[in-house]
Amino acid sequence: MSGPSDDFSHLDRAGRATANVAGNPRTTVNVTIGAGIALAWLVLGAMAIRGAQSRAPGVDSPGDSALRYLPRLPLPDAVDRFFGLCLAPLPVGANAGQQTVALVLMWFLMALATMLPSAAPMIRTYCEIADTARIKGEPVVHPLVLVAGYLSVWLVASVAFAVLTLMVHAFASPGQILDPVVGIAGALALLFAGLYQFSGFKEVCLTKCKNPFSILFANWSARPLGIFRLGIRQGIWCLGCCWALMLVMFAVGVMNIFWMAVIGLFTLIEKQTASRLPTRLAGAILLVWAAALLVISA
Repeated sequence: MSGPSDDFSHLDRAGRATANVAGNPRTTVNVTIGAGIALAWLVLGAMAIRGAQSRAPGVDSPGDSALRYLPRLPLPDAVDRFFGLCLAPLPVGANAGQQTVALVLMWFLMALATMLPSAAPMIRTYCEIADTARIKGEPVVHPLVLVAGYLSVWLVASVAFAVLTLMVHAFASPGQILDPVVGIAGALALLFAGLYQFSGFKEVCLTKCKNPFSILFANWSARPLGIFRLGIRQGIWCLGCCWALMLVMFAVGVMNIFWMAVIGLFTLIEKQTASRLPTRLAGAILLVWAAALLVISA
């Protein structure tokens, strides 16, 4: 259906492009998600450079030697303050609350960068179902409502990871919060992550992530709250599938940008592959790695 309100010919080229994006839900969600992922990687990359340049000798993470030679990006004062809170030693006094909030934001950015790309097939499936409903004249909730529900789960998880970060480094390291956890603590993180790859719950969650159509179709709703809850449900399945892999970051350094990329790529491959081979192979590697670290630490 078209009409005068749909005619954007009177606008300039930029105005027409903006109007077309705003009028196309699928384009809007693709642009928004793409921009969010790119911004998250940019901020995390800048923080990784800052962390590598400020890390104490003897606790280098893989890639630190390369990052140290990269120039620091000029950053606004608020972002620089955020980096400082994340990279500082354990909180003392009035900075404790601010540092906890900064760590929550940091973990949430990590979730955006590593987990949101693997949710793209689920979001695309929703858009396809929504397009079919729209053609039939049925009311459809914007896909960004689904994305908001999905990300709300990772926001809650980020709070838990931030608290765990403070707890682990309070007992395991006298240095900076983002330094790698070495010795038995690091080995236990790898051991737990490796064992979880073989668990039945992991398999159930991964199956749900690989086949979102049945869940989205069976729980379809024309109400924003219903779609937001549907996003939460999908986020819970994704969290159940991937949360243990985030423990690997404690063993390699929480802000290790290279391992972030590896985990993000692995989750994308894992959710797109019908075979369980990638999952079991990753679990075996993590278990061997944990055993080696235990032997070295003994």
